Amino acid sequence: MYHALVRILEASGATDASFLAAPLSILLILLLGLLFMFVLMRGVAPLVNKGARKTGLAWNADLFNMRVLRMLSILLTGVLVQHLTTFWLPEVVTIGQALMATLTQVWIIFAATGLIFTLLDAAEKIYQRFPFARQIPLRVFVQIAKLISFLVALVMTIAALMDRSPALLVSGLGAMTAILMLIFKDPILGFVAGIQLSANRMLSVGDWLEMPKYSADGNVIEITLTTVKVSNWDRTITTIPTYALISEAFKNWRGMTDAGGRRLMRSISIDMNSIHFLNPQEIQRLRRLQLITTYIDQKQTEIEEDNRAKNIDPACPANGRHLTNIGVFRAYLVSYLKKHAGLRQDMIIMVRQLQSTNQGLPVEVCAFTLDTSWVGHEGVQSDIFDHILAVIPEFGLRIYQAPSGADLLALQPSVQTAR
Repeated sequence: MYHALVRILEASGATDASFLAAPLSILLILLLGLLFMFVLMRGVAPLVNKGARKTGLAWNADLFNMRVLRMLSILLTGVLVQHLTTFWLPEVVTIGQALMATLTQVWIIFAATGLIFTLLDAAEKIYQRFPFARQIPLRVFVQIAKLISFLVALVMTIAALMDRSPALLVSGLGAMTAILMLIFKDPILGFVAGIQLSANRMLSVGDWLEMPKYSADGNVIEITLTTVKVSNWDRTITTIPTYALISEAFKNWRGMTDAGGRRLMRSISIDMNSIHFLNPQEIQRLRRLQLITTYIDQKQTEIEEDNRAKNIDPACPANGRHLTNIGVFRAYLVSYLKKHAGLRQDMIIMVRQLQSTNQGLPVEVCAFTLDTSWVGHEGVQSDIFDHILAVIPEFGLRIYQAPSGADLLALQPSVQTAR
């Protein structure tokens, strides 16, 4: 092409035809390259993308998306320009050929890097369609591959611009190791942390993470090379350094969702002045509660036989064993919880007394709800304690509650009357 342009220019009477032929050849090569890229991007790429989507395979459409095809078009254009430069420009045109060779080499390097980036994104999108993608996130490894690709491209670009071997540049980086370690401290720490998180399955996208130090309490929405994003329950976003999840403690609630039961643990305080032994009339009245009829009959028989065997004088309630309203109340709660449709019956169901305080005797309920979602769990818990608070008077018990302003005002008339 160069020699053909020289002959055409000489025939037209141009002076110094060989000097003018070089830039015209380079211009023609660039125009052909742009035309080739235009045809690929506007003609070939849409047809390939349309054909991939028509196959009906989701991964096929993801792999041959427009971003991938555009970067491939840019790369092929760079290869074409490089070959045209090699074959059309002779050795005598040293400056033009060297400049074009260097620029096309840089062009190919960055186009290849961009193609790798888009292919990695497409591979991650395809991977997300698999059911096990939630347990083993790929985002960290994709970002590591992108970082390595960028560093390789940077070294090759510098080598091309300096006309030196990449191996020579890499060998010279040894003296800059400390500086590189400082610059890429977070990516390096994130790289190690990301591998440990994925290999040990410590955290996945969608897990409920709780980390008070960073005010994080919500679902993990993204795990990257350097950060983990958490969508808190108040709809704020907390960003945590990835390496902090390895060096510090955090709570992952995934075990709760995998087990299919969310713990319910709440207590109510009983006024200890309302606790007493049950008399025969109260026992007879509580027998009408179907959940504990059998319990009362069996317990009463057991107590009478034990007292009779020990020759206990029943005239004094302090002698021997007797039913108490707090004990029957606990038995009733256990029976009620074991019949509740919203609780896991194969997990712990327990009603226990805690240490008494100046605010009464705490009675704690411990169980696991079938619904592990926040709204569903709170709904079941509220229904249970609605019933407990309403049924307590049936046992002659009272809830402890500190006096309010209304209680004190109600006492004023009686105090004035006493005066």
